[in-house]
Amino acid sequence: MKQSTKDQAAGKLHEMKGKIKEKAGQATNNPNLADEGQDEKVGGKIQKKVGQIEKVFEK
Repeated sequence: MKQSTKDQAAGKLHEMKGKIKEKAGQATNNPNLADEGQDEKVGGKIQKKVGQIEKVFEK
């Protein structure tokens, strides 16, 4: 599998995990968990975008 595809898949995974952590933190009234989830979600979006950019340059 190409690196760009791996980055996109990993980014999507981190984005989903972040959403789950964020919702769990909000549901349990735990601001630290909600913040951690939001950070992971943003990191996942960035990693996914990097994978998309790498894919453009592979061609």
